[in-house]
Amino acid sequence: MANVADLVKLSAAEMGAAIKKGEVSSRELVDAHLEVIEAAEPSVDAFLKVSADEAREQADAFDAKSADEKAAMPELAGVPIAIKDMIVTKGIETTAASKILEGWIPPYDATVIEKLKAAGMPILGKTNLDEFAQGSSTEHSAFKTTHNPWDTDRVPGGSGGGSASAVAAFEAPLALGTDTGGSIRQPGALTGTVGVKPTYGGVSRFGAIAMASSLDQIGPCSRTVLDSALLQEIIGGHDKRDSTSIPEGPRPMVAAAREGMKRDLKGLKVGLIKELGGEGFQPGVVARFNEGVKKLEEMGAEVTEVSLPHLPYSLGAYYIIMPSEVSSNLARYDGMRYGLRVMPPDNVPQTAANMMAYTREAGFGDEVKRRIILGTYALSAGYYDAWYGSAQKVRTLIIDDFKKAFEKVDVLVGPTSPVTAFKFGEKTEDPMAMYAIDITTIPANLAGVPAMSIPAGLSDDGLPVGFQFIAPQQRDEVMYKPAAALEAALEDEWNGPIWKSLNASWLGQAK
Repeated sequence: MANVADLVKLSAAEMGAAIKKGEVSSRELVDAHLEVIEAAEPSVDAFLKVSADEAREQADAFDAKSADEKAAMPELAGVPIAIKDMIVTKGIETTAASKILEGWIPPYDATVIEKLKAAGMPILGKTNLDEFAQGSSTEHSAFKTTHNPWDTDRVPGGSGGGSASAVAAFEAPLALGTDTGGSIRQPGALTGTVGVKPTYGGVSRFGAIAMASSLDQIGPCSRTVLDSALLQEIIGGHDKRDSTSIPEGPRPMVAAAREGMKRDLKGLKVGLIKELGGEGFQPGVVARFNEGVKKLEEMGAEVTEVSLPHLPYSLGAYYIIMPSEVSSNLARYDGMRYGLRVMPPDNVPQTAANMMAYTREAGFGDEVKRRIILGTYALSAGYYDAWYGSAQKVRTLIIDDFKKAFEKVDVLVGPTSPVTAFKFGEKTEDPMAMYAIDITTIPANLAGVPAMSIPAGLSDDGLPVGFQFIAPQQRDEVMYKPAAALEAALEDEWNGPIWKSLNASWLGQAK
């Protein structure tokens, strides 16, 4: 067995290949990552729950399979994975980082978890997030604050900061996240990892705790484009238990990623989104993005500027639609059926309404309460048409903008985040400043189109920058080819992947 640091720095695809060749066992990989988790967690705090015993059992069960059984399984068979605590896992506590679900042990698995288990992928644990996935920095978890492995005084992005940090810190080679307005891609950008939001309906949401049902999407977090493609093909496909699931199976994303590694983009039309730039974008972010565009051109891509005229209205539309759906979805947490229950004090009437009020007051954090209030207001009598109805009309215009753009180009590009990782507390006192960070990622969720963030290098402040690709609906493979090509070209420039340059001091503490 190789030493722990060498093992955990392999890509997930390399780990899978080593397992197939018999060079390493699934149990050895699980143990190596558990050692890193133990060493890194005091600094990173990516995990809410480490399921060490379960992961070892799953790894041992996989290792006990015959060679023929293993050969028939996916390339990532036996490779461990971490799961955002927004996705239910049978027998493992699932909280959505909220006190209102503290201690809840689901009696069933989400569809994606069933698929991971069928693929022989051990689950290392549940990662931290903003409560009910509501935030852009992972500062709104009810239990702990996750730190960015590149600078532990800074946020890892949100809401899926735990999954992104776990992958960046080598605590896990892969993770699952959920993306409602950028919660996979934005943390990917801030932590120097790959984050993918599949086409809406391309991956089953059965077993994903609902935040905003018309926007939520489960997707992969990884360190390479190929790893995300391999994982998305495992978790994708139709699910009759999800009424929004697309009938057709996963697209050929792995083949597209491998084709992209050849770095031949002749004939590919790339659209530079005019509206994603200018004021509010850090100079270092813009510089790395422009360098990435130049590399796409050098590999043969034809780059033209494309306008999505209604994009500037996406932030306003999103922050009406999303809280409205949050208000509806979170109404189920009432202390009646499961989760936290807080009874009123003795001097208060012991009614169901009072019990619900005290339960929700104690169980929800400030950001969740803020969005529930916003959404309830937008849906209330006299305001529904003016606010929610108007926001849905804007959403339709944004969808049309994307359709027109994809008549001219194959794929759209823009920065993933206008800023690099910011310091803790820098934006928590100004919710509007925090919300504005999502301007680059929200449009893809409103339109239901697939989008991906890959590392574009380091900004002038030494922190990672994300480069975003957006493809047409149900054409996820279209973004994988140029993303893999750009990743390969940039690795030449950095003399290796950006994530290998991370000073992960905790790796030296692992045995």
